This record gives sequence, C-alpha cells and structure tokens, in this order.
Amino acid sequence: MKTKHKLGLVAAAVLVISVGFAFAQTYNSGLSSLRQVELDSQALPLDSYQIDEGRFARNYRQQPPLIPHAIERYQIDLNANQCLSCHDWTNAGDRQAPTLSMTHYLDRDGNELDVISARRWFCNQCHVPQADAPALVDNDFLSSGKN
Repeated sequence: MKTKHKLGLVAAAVLVISVGFAFAQTYNSGLSSLRQVELDSQALPLDSYQIDEGRFARNYRQQPPLIPHAIERYQIDLNANQCLSCHDWTNAGDRQAPTLSMTHYLDRDGNELDVISARRWFCNQCHVPQADAPALVDNDFLSSGKN
C-alpha cells in the first residue's frame, strides 16, 4: 500500500513539474529585453557612437570630468595605466594635457605623494568617455546649472 502511495505522489510531482515547466516556456507575460528583441533571440550590438571632442560642461558639483577622447585601447590594469603617460603631473605640461587633481596624489590619511595614489589608479572607475548617444532609459535629471 505504501508503495502505491509513493508511486502516486512521485507521478503527481512529475506531472506538476512538467506542466509548470511547459507553462513557463510558453507564457511570456510581456517580458522583453532592453534592446526590444525577443528573449530567446540574439541581440545585435548597439550602434557605435563617436566620441565628442572638446569638453562637456559638468552637471553637478564634484562631478568627475568626462574624457574627451577614445580610451578603448588604453591599458589600465594592475601593471600599467596609459592615462598617466599624458595626465600625470610629470608629463602633462609636455603633452598639453590637463593634470590630475591634487586629490589623486593623496593617500587615505591625506598625506601628499609624488606618485598617483593607489586608490585613484583605475581612472575609468569615475571618468568615462563622453559621447552624444541616446539614453538607454528615460531620465528626468536636471543639471544643477539649469535649476
């Protein structure tokens, strides 16, 4: 008798799981990707947008400046930081590039360093290339200069 109950419960569980799986595979409930393609199809890459040369105005106080040039081939890793070849205080004058803020040469205790602080080594944590690309999502942010 116990064997029949166990078999019945196993059969019922298999049936419920298979029906649920089939239902989940067919029921979409209006889901879509950010690129507006079917979830099971491969999305093509977005268009590539040109970097806008020149400097953009900052939108709020303390905003890290945007990078006005392409950086996709720059090496920025534990061993090298190609940004420093132009923007470090020792090279910026010769390269006619903006120097890094003095805050980039302070350690966590506020002591001045001759080299960039390890906390500021990965530039693209805060700084991003600027491009005039359409927004991926709606945004109602207003610049502090426009309020």
